[in-house]
Amino acid sequence: MAKAKHVGLTWQGRELVFSGAGAGGVRVPIDGDNVAGPGPMESLLLALAACTGSDVVVVMRKKRVDLRELRLEVTGQRREEHPQRYVAIDLKYSVTAPGAREEQVRHAIDLSLAKYCSVTHSLNPDIAIRYELVLQA
Repeated sequence: MAKAKHVGLTWQGRELVFSGAGAGGVRVPIDGDNVAGPGPMESLLLALAACTGSDVVVVMRKKRVDLRELRLEVTGQRREEHPQRYVAIDLKYSVTAPGAREEQVRHAIDLSLAKYCSVTHSLNPDIAIRYELVLQA
């Protein structure tokens, strides 16, 4: 049986501002106008970044790489017409890991995107997902 996830979302009584929470109970603002917090589509990009970022950290630890910093920037290209879904997503991984080889880091990213990241696999498969790696050793 698949694991079930449950979240809650409450409209804050103004504009398109909502407050949501998951298992940890921490309230997260989501604003359909992207003013009081990230909007739903930005939240999707943040979820993707957190998912693949978590995978990369786990894989790098297993490889015993001295990972000092990992930053992700994500850019999503959306359709002009409705539904204005993503058609392409570009990820930029900035990694600081003294002594790490580029192929080690790329292997961790490739594993995440191809196998482990649940968010990636929840997206429509026709979305082009590309990445760039900036490695600081």
